[in-house]
Amino acid sequence: MADSPAQFRGQARLPRFAAPLRYDLRLRPDLAACTFSGAAAVAVAVSAPTRFLVLNAAELDVGRASIRFQDLAPTDVTQFEEDEILVIGFDRELPIGEGVLAMDFTGTLNDQMRGFYRSKYVCNGESRNMAVTQFEAADARRCFPCWDEPAFKAKFKLTLEVPSDLVALSNMPVAKETVSGPIKTVFYEESPLMSTYLVAIVVGLFDYIESSTSEGTKVRVYTQVGKTNQGKFALDVGVKSLDLYKDYFATPYPLPKLDMIAIPDFAAGAMENYGLVTYRETALLYDELLSSASNKQQVAITVAHELAHQWFGNLVTMEWWTHLWLNEGFASWVSYLAVDSLFPEWNNWTQFLDETTSGLRLDALAESHPIEVEINHASEIDAIFDSISYDKGASVIRMLQSYLGAERFQKALASYIKKYAYSNAKTEDLWAVLEEESGEPVKDLMTTWTKQQGYPVIYAKLNGHDLELEQAQFLSDGSSGTGTWIVPITFCCGSYDAQKKFLLKEKTDKMHIKEFTASQSSDGDKNIWIKLNIDQTGFYRVKYDDELAAGLVNAIKAKKLSLMDKIGIVEDSYALSVARKQTLTSLLRLLNAYHDESDYTVCLSISKISVDATPDLNNDIKQLLINLLLPAAIKLGWDPKDGESHLDVMLRSLLLIALVRLGHNETINEGVRRFHIFFEDRKTSLLPPDTRKAAYLAVMRTVSTSNRSGYDALLKIYRETAEPQEKSRVLGSLSSSPDKDIVLEALNFMFTDEVRNQDSYYILGGISLEGREVAWTWLKTNWDHVLKTWRSSSLISDFINSIVSPFTSEEKAAEVSEFFACRIKPSFLRALKQSLERVRISARWIESIRSEPSLGEAVQELLQGAA
Repeated sequence: MADSPAQFRGQARLPRFAAPLRYDLRLRPDLAACTFSGAAAVAVAVSAPTRFLVLNAAELDVGRASIRFQDLAPTDVTQFEEDEILVIGFDRELPIGEGVLAMDFTGTLNDQMRGFYRSKYVCNGESRNMAVTQFEAADARRCFPCWDEPAFKAKFKLTLEVPSDLVALSNMPVAKETVSGPIKTVFYEESPLMSTYLVAIVVGLFDYIESSTSEGTKVRVYTQVGKTNQGKFALDVGVKSLDLYKDYFATPYPLPKLDMIAIPDFAAGAMENYGLVTYRETALLYDELLSSASNKQQVAITVAHELAHQWFGNLVTMEWWTHLWLNEGFASWVSYLAVDSLFPEWNNWTQFLDETTSGLRLDALAESHPIEVEINHASEIDAIFDSISYDKGASVIRMLQSYLGAERFQKALASYIKKYAYSNAKTEDLWAVLEEESGEPVKDLMTTWTKQQGYPVIYAKLNGHDLELEQAQFLSDGSSGTGTWIVPITFCCGSYDAQKKFLLKEKTDKMHIKEFTASQSSDGDKNIWIKLNIDQTGFYRVKYDDELAAGLVNAIKAKKLSLMDKIGIVEDSYALSVARKQTLTSLLRLLNAYHDESDYTVCLSISKISVDATPDLNNDIKQLLINLLLPAAIKLGWDPKDGESHLDVMLRSLLLIALVRLGHNETINEGVRRFHIFFEDRKTSLLPPDTRKAAYLAVMRTVSTSNRSGYDALLKIYRETAEPQEKSRVLGSLSSSPDKDIVLEALNFMFTDEVRNQDSYYILGGISLEGREVAWTWLKTNWDHVLKTWRSSSLISDFINSIVSPFTSEEKAAEVSEFFACRIKPSFLRALKQSLERVRISARWIESIRSEPSLGEAVQELLQGAA
């Protein structure tokens, strides 16, 4: 066994006795037959005695007769498909030192949006294929045999043979090109040391626009023919981001050029391939006339995120996928920093709270996972590209940066990039550099946030002149976990001028705040307020005692708090209510204190739960929530105003959508009215891109089997538009009808070739509460087809999350469990467990709401108050 190829099976990682130094790759894609052939010559350093070479290969046919190492032919070649490895055995030990491994191979241009794949597009009225790569996390092995792990960095020299009329791009600039009739051969410059997952190739018909950074680096945006005007915004953000990061990391951009390109079929949002960043079209293209303000912001954030990776990820790469969060959390955080610097008027950090909230919501599940996850098989990697790696990762970095201070933090990062350039780093390596630069206990502090799952709720109470704090792990099911954290606590007392910060290291602690409160309060203590976690920079919740909570309600009414703090108080209060740590009654009273600034996301969540929890009160609760949101919506109106802020433009659309979902008749009628005008005249100014989604949802609220003209009108818009952003707005509305048969029709529309597989989640995400049951039946009926068609972990997980999570009974959780009992696959196991946990949490919350004695009275009283 010890000397057979099978000894390498079942290992998390490749053996270390040989490593690649440089790859010479020649690839020839056939876009008509959807196949490719290739030849590789890899310079390999053998560092320990072995008669085997072990590397990754998957779904490739390797020509056994073509394999040579120097002049040795192998005696044994075995491909283990489930391990995705190729084991090449020789009849003697290989000489220590450098040798060249050569082989030929062929493969398929698949339609799975991973490896080397095909994407369909239309040019001059005819449908064509383009060839595209997507290698992260472990899919370079589907394009060429390689050591497909981030730590095996090597140089890459690519040569492509492609049709002469097509554009062929890779990571590096073209060194030379030779044309021979219908085929041209394109030779690219050799790359610096890089990981396999960042190699990229795109072949198709494209136009481009270009510009340069202050250092003279050429930046291009490639789009489908005729769409370059939609690339201008991304090009501008791209050039400015490269200039900004060059200064922030104190290191020049590492490559001679940067291309950004929009791909019609794309599983993720974007991919940071070194020097050739790929995007789905909605994440790169922006059109003044056709895109909304939130599209524009999405483009800016995505471009800034991917370009940050050129340093943090590409130049310095995580040692193994356990440290993926370093890449993603950091790029997410720094993209907000960059966009805030480019567009200060957008108030970007306020919107960062959406990321923090989604991290907090997922991480309050018992089925969450730590930021640093042990990865034992390539198939497990995809499932950790989730809200923990990205959103919690970004949030704990924001927490650390605000604790250490912006300047110390940036200095340390620049040292880290210099120290690990062209190599790999682990999480501990970053902490060590930050600790050295700042003198703070960064490693001890941050290990509590990255190596254990979850986060604390801080119980705060006032005892005379002492502020007493206690931490406990927060879980949405209401139980208390065992974790303890080192928590950077910030708080202010009566004003933002009086701030304090300290580290809470034990389970409990107290702060003497007499000198704080004395200076604040001349007229007794009734106006004192204390807010913990200033501007929500910390990744934790706060539960105030009654006295402190009342003080904050007064501060809210007196408009003393920042927007971020106001959002944070409601978010915490909502989460505590779900976990049955406070009543829905008290949450409604808190929301009422916000007058015309209520949080629409919390309002929508309350309305959803009340449908099942208190059907008899549901209409009154909805009316109460409508009363809370209406003043702000009326102030903003449907029509854009000259000189209004970016936040107002975004808020208008979010409030209108919320009012439609809450069933506010006037908003629905106005949406329908504007839609009809728009349907007859697509250029009307009455329905700009920002308010379209609200109007589309309004139309769908009125659609039924017997009155389906609105559904058909939306389908007509979908079919007539070439704009991906417009298509996604329509798809996100189709399944929101209260009529079950229409919901079913929308779900089946996903199976037609009119909807790209990457866009299924828009339809899944829009399903109405009334459509839950029919969607679940549909999923059971079509499960085999769904599993075969949507193979990537993120796409298949969307089906389960969207369809299972909205249920609210133990019976339904049991039924779902039973259905999946014999159908489990690792790619969606985590999504299933999390969805079932959400269902059970809702079920418990509902029981608790039903037993609140004064909920009905409170709702009536608050409704009266508003009248």
